[in-house]
Parts: sequence; structure tokens; C-alpha cells
Amino acid sequence: MAEPVVRVPCSVWRASGYATGERAIPEETAVAFTYNTASYAVMMATPQDLEDFAVGFSLTEGVISSVDAIESVESVEEEIGIELRIWLKTPDAAEFLTRRRKMAGPTGCGLCGIESLTEAMRPPPRVHEGLSVTPAEIMTAIESLFPLQALNRETRAVHGAGFFDPAHGLVAVREDVGRHNALDKLAGALAREGTNAAKGIVLLTSRVSVEMVQKSAAIGAPIIVAVSAPTALALRMAEACGMTLVAVARKDGFEVFTHPHRVSGALAEAAAPAAARTP
Repeated sequence: MAEPVVRVPCSVWRASGYATGERAIPEETAVAFTYNTASYAVMMATPQDLEDFAVGFSLTEGVISSVDAIESVESVEEEIGIELRIWLKTPDAAEFLTRRRKMAGPTGCGLCGIESLTEAMRPPPRVHEGLSVTPAEIMTAIESLFPLQALNRETRAVHGAGFFDPAHGLVAVREDVGRHNALDKLAGALAREGTNAAKGIVLLTSRVSVEMVQKSAAIGAPIIVAVSAPTALALRMAEACGMTLVAVARKDGFEVFTHPHRVSGALAEAAAPAAARTP
């Protein structure tokens, strides 16, 4: 299988002039998804954690409702890419074939090939109540993600997605050149380990677009914490499905945009008059 990182020569310019250098860059590979030999999607992705990718993509795209629907996954490397051959159990395969569609999704796009506006704007399932976190736990979660991003530390060119369980800390991290792919890989890793996404926080190093909310809701995650800002549509979708969306999470704090009741103190602070909060 192709390596996820490639080292290439380059000419480096600095104020002192040019020098010969080398740069570690992430590999990007066409990954085709087939279900019981039927073509479904082609994504540009980092060739790593591919079984997680197969399971997670299948779940977040609604191909299956449970990891138990998958009989086996096979990765086949070809000259121009990798084929993920996913075999569904008989009842699930029959259901899939009745609603099969094709799509192509390059790295930065999670909706290419969607056949209708209704399909693109599908409402995600409502997430469960029950989980609440403290500001300190949110800060610990986001700070724990970066040291474990091995690919990004080497290349500075990939996205990361992690899962933080307040009771156990950071339990999973996945990386990819595509932010949607990183989240799909994380979803697959959690499903394969039997981790309940309703009991923790999905962490993102990217902006929060609507499909990131849809994918997180599909696995039951009630809280997203992201380094970058959300889109307006992502906020509307998070509000509609009952998800707490925390973004612009940096070393000095974060911003809570939807359903602040899951973050201790956020609701009371937001309701308090601005003058009362000013020293």
C-alpha cells in the first residue's frame, strides 16, 4: 500500500539565497468505494486507516445504519488508486442496490455528485441529551489533539479529527488531506471499537461546514469542538438537530454557537447583561 507521506526535493529560498532542501508532503490517492461490486463513490484521500474510512464513510453517508451490516472490507491497490471493496450482508445489500447512486468527491468537497437539493440538505438525526462538559474539559480536549497528529506534525498539510471522552480522555485521532475523510475515518474507528459517540466530543482542526455537522450527527455525537469557525448553514443544521457547536477553540478560549446548555456556565453567561460581565 502507498505510504501516507512522501519526501520530495525542493529549492528553498531564504533571505540569504537559495539552498537545496527536502519537504515531507502527504500522499493523495483516488479511493474508490464499491459495495458488493457496485460502484458508489471516488474520494481523494490519504492512503492510511482505509478500513476505518470504509466503515465510517458507509455510516455517515447513510449506506448502512450499523457496522454489523458489513460482512468484510478489502483494500485493493491498483495502478491509479485504491479500491475499497465493501461486502454487505444480504438484506443490507439488497436495500443498498435499490437506492444506489454515484458521486465524485474531491478533497475539499463533501457534496459533489449529490443528485438533488433535498438530498444535500437531508436533516440529520437529533442527537441525545445527557452529556455536559466544563470549559476546562473543552480546553483539555482541544489541547490534547495536536500532539497526536503525527501526519500533520510531519507535513503541516493534513486535517485531523479526534474523539474526546471526558471519562477517558482522547481515545481516537485520525488524519487525512480531506477534512471530511478525517471525520469519516474517525467515525469508522469509533464504530469498529464499539465506542459510543454520544458520550464524548468530536474534535475538528478544520472549519465546520454543514456536512461535518451531518456526519457527526449520523454517529450520534452531541458536541463538536472545532479550531476554525463554522458556516451559517452549519449553525442552522446544528441548531435543528440539537447539537452543541463550539468553534474558534484556541489556547485562550472558545466560542459556543448552539445549544450552550451542554457547556457548564455558558448559558448563564450568555443570558447575563453585558454590563454585568464587564469588570
